[in-house]
Amino acid sequence: MMPITRMHFGNSPFLGVLGVCTEEFTLLPRLELKEELVALSLGTKVVRADVLGSPLLGIFLAGNSNGLVAPYLLGEEEERVLVEAGLRIFRLESKLTALGNLLLVNDYGGIASPEFTRKELAQLEKALGVRIEKGRVAGEPTVGSLAVATNKGVLAHPNLSEKEARQIERVLQVPVSIGTACGGVGYVGLCMLGNSKGVVVGEPTTGAELGRIESALGFV
Repeated sequence: MMPITRMHFGNSPFLGVLGVCTEEFTLLPRLELKEELVALSLGTKVVRADVLGSPLLGIFLAGNSNGLVAPYLLGEEEERVLVEAGLRIFRLESKLTALGNLLLVNDYGGIASPEFTRKELAQLEKALGVRIEKGRVAGEPTVGSLAVATNKGVLAHPNLSEKEARQIERVLQVPVSIGTACGGVGYVGLCMLGNSKGVVVGEPTTGAELGRIESALGFV
């Protein structure tokens, strides 16, 4: 099977808005989608869930093989579903809730939005078990929406600076490339889910973009 699969979640090509992926788990909203194809493509267990009563899991959650960080307002029943599935959940006490947009993390390190306080950064490091530095992607603080990270590589917005790329490579310990998805969208973190085993990406992604994604995330 190809390492990259194009699809929609519901009627949306923005898979990274709706889902979250680690090496072992993929969290998906309760929408109509091809769950078995996602599981096969990413080599993970699929867990259906809601966060803050919303299907936008990729906006609110971020994590790696050590666990997931969630907004402090995560509902008790929502947390129970995740914990019973085998996930380790850490509620971050912060006014910031769109954690998936504000964190770029793999199993080796992470880049966090400058909006996090020093105390919050320490909590994130403890929860995810990796070193995390504040940084930006393409000059913006929403690092998780502007890039996608796996244990094999990072794909980032075309406006990524050389300084930003060097920081990401040093902290996440993987090579960094730039590119787009979904037919020219630079916010690649919103367009796809990926790990070291595979990638699912929005249906409009072009052949040229697929080649770039394959190369950036270590499948070539």
